[in-house]
Amino acid sequence: MEILPIEHPRALERSLSLINQERTIVFPTDTVYGLGAAAFSKSGINRLYEIKGRSQEKAIAILIGGLDQLPAIIKDLPPSAKKLAGKFWPGALTLVVNKNPNLPENLSPLPTIGVRMPRHQFALTLLRLCGPLATTSANLSGKPEGKSVIEVMDQLCDRTNLILDGGPVSGGIPSTVVDCTTSPIKILRNGAIPEKDIFAEID
Repeated sequence: MEILPIEHPRALERSLSLINQERTIVFPTDTVYGLGAAAFSKSGINRLYEIKGRSQEKAIAILIGGLDQLPAIIKDLPPSAKKLAGKFWPGALTLVVNKNPNLPENLSPLPTIGVRMPRHQFALTLLRLCGPLATTSANLSGKPEGKSVIEVMDQLCDRTNLILDGGPVSGGIPSTVVDCTTSPIKILRNGAIPEKDIFAEID
């Protein structure tokens, strides 16, 4: 396992190389450290489940670096999702939408997928360069989410190929999860963005 500070001149280059080889990396986001693999890599996604000890009955969300990446991973963008993305992205909002059928089937057992754009400059730069990443929190299933490299290493040890050290992350309140496939929309998880702000934006 390799550890590089996000400021290291080879951090992005090394990350892209591993992602292109369908391997996994750990990187900081605006909430917790994420464990990621290329969104279109079936073997990479399988490694995410293996590393975490996570049931494949649970879907893995996708992080994106820009709205231009959405068409590759979703089937359609409902008007409600478009409004919410325009207002709250990048930020702590996960939108559940119908997934593109071209995505690997092991990403989600459902016809839907959760998508988010993080408010973290390094993560955004990485995502814009490498494309969408299947991402889950960098911890063992059922254990506390990693908010620092030390916390990540305590759980994942040498299970991943690269850890990008961005220092402690804020953690705290998780993203609000909104199902945009229904009308009206449905709040699946209350989080950092209050429910009243969500509904105010689409009224």
